[in-house]
Amino acid sequence: MSDHEKNKKTIKKIAYTGVLAAFIYIGTQLHIPTAIGHVNLGDLVILVAAYILGPFSAIAGAIGSMLADLTAGYPQYVIPTFLIKGIMGLVAGLLMKRNGENKVPLVRKLTAAVVAELIMVAGYFGFESLPFMYGVEAALGSVVPNLIQAAAAIIGAIPLTYVKLFDRIRV
Repeated sequence: MSDHEKNKKTIKKIAYTGVLAAFIYIGTQLHIPTAIGHVNLGDLVILVAAYILGPFSAIAGAIGSMLADLTAGYPQYVIPTFLIKGIMGLVAGLLMKRNGENKVPLVRKLTAAVVAELIMVAGYFGFESLPFMYGVEAALGSVVPNLIQAAAAIIGAIPLTYVKLFDRIRV
C-alpha cells in the first residue's frame, strides 16, 4: 500500500469517526429519563460503529457519549462516560474481527455486543457505587435501566450490521 493510499485510508477513518461520534451524540440525546440518568440509543450506534471502524470506534464512542453527557447536564459523568464508552467501543471493535471472507459471524457480533454492554452496566454501577456518588444501594437502581438500554442496543444494532452499505464503508 502506497503512502497516498495509507493517508487516504487514515483520512477516511478520521472522517467516519467524526460522523459516528455525532450520531452517537444524537443517539444519546434521544433518551428516556430514569431515577438516575437516562436510557438512550447511543450504545446502539457505538455497536454499529464498532462494526464499521473496528477498535477505532473507541474514539467515536468516548467523544460522542461524553459530549452528550456534558450538554445534557451530567458533568459528573463526563470522565466515567468517556472511559466506559471508549472501552465499550474498543472491546466491541476488537471482537468484531472479520474472517477470511471479510465477514463477521453472527456469534462474534453477539459476543462483542454482549461483552460491550456488560462493560457499560458494570462500569456505571461501579462509578455510581462510589461513596461520593450514590452508594451501592442507589446504584443498584440503575442496573435494570442500563440492562434495558443494553438489550435495546443489541437488538437494534445486530440487524443494522447486515446493511450492505456498512460493509462498503468499513475502514
